[in-house]
Amino acid sequence: MILHPIEPIYDAHATILILGSFPSVRSREQGFFYGHPRNRFWAVTAAVFETECPKTVIEKRAFLLANRIAVWDVLAACEIRGSADSSIRQAVPNDLSCILETAPIRRIFVNGKTAEAYYKRYLESTVGRKAVCLPSTSPANAAWSLERLITAWRQIRLDG
Repeated sequence: MILHPIEPIYDAHATILILGSFPSVRSREQGFFYGHPRNRFWAVTAAVFETECPKTVIEKRAFLLANRIAVWDVLAACEIRGSADSSIRQAVPNDLSCILETAPIRRIFVNGKTAEAYYKRYLESTVGRKAVCLPSTSPANAAWSLERLITAWRQIRLDG
């Protein structure tokens, strides 16, 4: 069983919550979200907010907070082989109350179908809110071009 090693990113001004499934090996090694160099999360969100793509963890954290974005994952722990969401077993959900009781979150988004499935299974009834599923920014989702992802992800800005 691997415990989620990364604290959520949020503050009292966050209006958008974006949830992944569980951090990749690279993210766990770096201690920050979307750490795989081919994951397009940072390029997509920077394009949506019309800003330069953050590079360092400090820049990424500042970018999220400046744009009122909270980030975490649906799962707090699981068994997983490498970074493959398809290998997840014995999933344990995160408790989102620390974010939802602090920040005026208007919309919850999930990054990909796996995060959506686990959100619906474990959190939707507890949280009492539906999440909007966005196409995954993972390199495994090669069918989606960067431009197509940016277009689909623009809706996060409409509610921020």
